Amino acid sequence: MKITSPLLGTALELPARPARIVSLVSSATETLFALGAGDAVAGVTPYCARYVPGLAAPVVADYVSAEIEAVRAVAPELVIATDGVQLPLARRLAAAGLPVALLPVPQSRFGILENTVALGALCGRLAEARSLCDALERACADLVASAPAPRPRAYAELWFGRHLRRPGGRAFVHDLLWLAGLDPVHGARPDAYAPPELDEVPRLAPEWVIVFSEPEHPIDARALVRERGWDRAFAPRVLASSTDRGRNLIHDGPSFVETARWLRGAISP
Repeated sequence: MKITSPLLGTALELPARPARIVSLVSSATETLFALGAGDAVAGVTPYCARYVPGLAAPVVADYVSAEIEAVRAVAPELVIATDGVQLPLARRLAAAGLPVALLPVPQSRFGILENTVALGALCGRLAEARSLCDALERACADLVASAPAPRPRAYAELWFGRHLRRPGGRAFVHDLLWLAGLDPVHGARPDAYAPPELDEVPRLAPEWVIVFSEPEHPIDARALVRERGWDRAFAPRVLASSTDRGRNLIHDGPSFVETARWLRGAISP
């Protein structure tokens, strides 16, 4: 299989079924295992094990940094990264002669399905990828059809370590909230992830405030709402999201439907 990447300036000839794959993306790692390609996964990041129980592949890189020789040591026939914040790392690895393929950061659930098909093609399991997409589409359709009316309005904020962002209409997190039966208050904003204007949130008066944080920098969601005075201003219900499988707002692997179902259960009376 021949692939070209304008962002990397590379043209690669890949095996039909790469026998050794380094995945620098936890969603891709989860997808590879869901497609039956788990035995080919030869290297991962520390975050991949959150979504693949019993993952035995060695950690060869962090999400945005890596020692090139550590990646090269596992002799990958394919290295998977994204075109977002990983792009500088992907370019370093490609410049060192490693066979890097990029996946776009999805802007919606449809982008997740596109990446599933792309991964299926890259690992030689396209039929399995199409089948997985069918199952995910059915799950999404069921969630949309059973959504409450009217939908509760929700404000979500995402803590990437110490960096705070809120999702807009071009983030797959919007779709995750929508599938859960919520109406994201920033859904009409034509951006993906932007620093929130905290002063405007009381005016928007969402019924739910959902806060994602990572274990390295945990955020007490309820304490945060009290600290900002939101409990007095508009008294939202508060929900904390974590990096656990099925509770992670920022994970775009197949288990995103598990997260949507968890959210649905949490907001249901």
